[in-house]
Amino acid sequence: VQLQASGGGLVQAGGSLRLSCAASGSFYRVNFMGWHRQGPGKQHELVATISSGGSANYADSVKGRFTISRDNARNTVYLQMNSLNPEDTSVYYCLAEVVLIGGGIRSYWGQGTEVTVSS
Repeated sequence: VQLQASGGGLVQAGGSLRLSCAASGSFYRVNFMGWHRQGPGKQHELVATISSGGSANYADSVKGRFTISRDNARNTVYLQMNSLNPEDTSVYYCLAEVVLIGGGIRSYWGQGTEVTVSS
C-alpha cells in the first residue's frame, strides 16, 4: 500500500492550497484518512481526519480555515487550506487506515508534501 501526496508549495499569507493524497495497492478498503503536519522545530500535529462515511474532525488551529474531504471511489483524501498564515508552514503527511485483503488493519503514512507560507 502506498500513499502519494501532492499539492504543496509556496504561497503568500492569506492564500490557499489544496493537498491531495491517493492510496494505491492491494487492500480491501480504506477506513479513516487524514493529515498530520510537522513544522520547523515543532511537534507533529494531527490536522484533520475523515471517516469513510465523511465525518470530519479538525485541530483547533485549523478549524474554519481547512476542509478535509475524500473520494472513496478513488481512495483519495483532500485538504483544502484557506487563509494560510506562516504558522501553517510545515511538511504535511497524509495517513490512512487500511483493511488488508485477507484481514488485518494497518495504518500507512505518505511521504510528505511541503507547504511554505510567506508573510
